[in-house]
Amino acid sequence: MMNNLERISKKILDNESLDVWLRQCREHGDKIVFSNGCFDILHRGHVEYLSKAADLGDVLIIGLNTDASVRRLKGESRPVNGQESRALLLAALSFVDAVVFFDEDTPYNLINKVQPDVLVKGKDYKPEDVVGYDIVTSKGGKVITIDLVDGFSTTNIINKINGLKD
Repeated sequence: MMNNLERISKKILDNESLDVWLRQCREHGDKIVFSNGCFDILHRGHVEYLSKAADLGDVLIIGLNTDASVRRLKGESRPVNGQESRALLLAALSFVDAVVFFDEDTPYNLINKVQPDVLVKGKDYKPEDVVGYDIVTSKGGKVITIDLVDGFSTTNIINKINGLKD
């Protein structure tokens, strides 16, 4: 029998295991939901956002920026937490079914590989501006934006620790 840490770790997929997982999901007729991000310091806003995303389908897969990708997007001082730690925390959430790394600046190639039924981002995006919109809508899928939780962001947390105002 698998212990909890092994069970959680099995949700972190490489490209080969992603292919197998996606094939199983499709065989079961699962509605696949995809979201992505850096998830540098996991907080309440992330949990509420991802739980709402999970409610939109049968399985939730998270595309997670690698450390190199986060540095290019957020600067040399980021990420605060390394990619393995960020992936493990996301995988520990009961409503997250899979976590996959991507090293590019956007998850476009990963979205193309996953071919999700639902693509989810925060309301700070317009659906048509979300990376992968063309991929998902061309096959009849939906792009949905979800309200963000006011006052919760990794940047806000870092600024608070450093005594800075938002």
